[in-house]
Amino acid sequence: MVDQKNNSELTDAEAELYDRQIRLWGLESQKRLRAASVLLVGLNGYGAEVAKNIILAGVKSVTFLDHRQATTLDICSQFLIPQDQKGQNRAQASLQRAKNLNPMVEVIADPTNIDEKSEEYFKNFDVISVTQCTIEQMKKINTICRKYNKKFFAGDVWGTFGFTFADLITHEFAEDVVQTKKVRELEDGEPTGKEKFEKISVTVKSFEKFVPIEKVLDAENLPKDSEAYYLLLTLLNFREKHKRDPLPNERNASILKDEAEAVIKKYKLGETINRLLKSDLYGQISPVCAIVGGVMGQEIIKTVSQKERPHNNLFVLNPHTLCGQVLRLSS
Repeated sequence: MVDQKNNSELTDAEAELYDRQIRLWGLESQKRLRAASVLLVGLNGYGAEVAKNIILAGVKSVTFLDHRQATTLDICSQFLIPQDQKGQNRAQASLQRAKNLNPMVEVIADPTNIDEKSEEYFKNFDVISVTQCTIEQMKKINTICRKYNKKFFAGDVWGTFGFTFADLITHEFAEDVVQTKKVRELEDGEPTGKEKFEKISVTVKSFEKFVPIEKVLDAENLPKDSEAYYLLLTLLNFREKHKRDPLPNERNASILKDEAEAVIKKYKLGETINRLLKSDLYGQISPVCAIVGGVMGQEIIKTVSQKERPHNNLFVLNPHTLCGQVLRLSS
């Protein structure tokens, strides 16, 4: 993780640009952000939203790693790619607009396939966030992150459904807690003998332990109202099997339903997730990318700045209710 005793001073230009953020989370947190190197794997619509949030926050550098070419679906949901860049590499096509967001952040495009990267490659980053990866790819990268003590995030969007996941291993942070304190009333500067209660904000240091993604994807004893978890398993299993996501022209096909049947049978769900399966789970919808990508950006910023309690460990956006929910699984 970033050096927690980073004493390098911000330049006058940085102090001016990040003034509102410094007022929000403090100078030391901004210094931690400024020292962090982030790897973003996958530049779809969701990935672009994550990139936007952390670049504007003022991290040291962001590397886009993506070997895929921009498609019509990408152009519809990914605002960093100009329309005339269809067919070009997504990481490279996203580079210029990303740089324009914040000239003080170094943005690098790497058009290589993630499967071609060695363990040594990932040691160069403080935070690694992946999207559009298979289950095996996520497990592999998560294992590497644990080996080298790097913060790991995963997330994605399918239509009106999305998720984020975090494995921060052991994470220390500070959060502001409101406490009630008994004080004596004063009159003309002197105690009156009467007492009253005041609420004050106190900064408290805490830590959280996290689990790798393999435990979350095989969780038991789920909390109530967590049916969206099974939808996540269905979509990830589909990707693992077909090496792609369901397409918009497959809405009336049974290909996704067939994958769901295996999850329903394994977990004895009955009709629990039927209404979720009727949701729009095809392609990426820009507003949903903004919501889920915003959550992920927020979690990365909280993690690097070590300010406020992070989500531990799975966030899901329910496509039926359009409400977000944090599930702590396999703690």
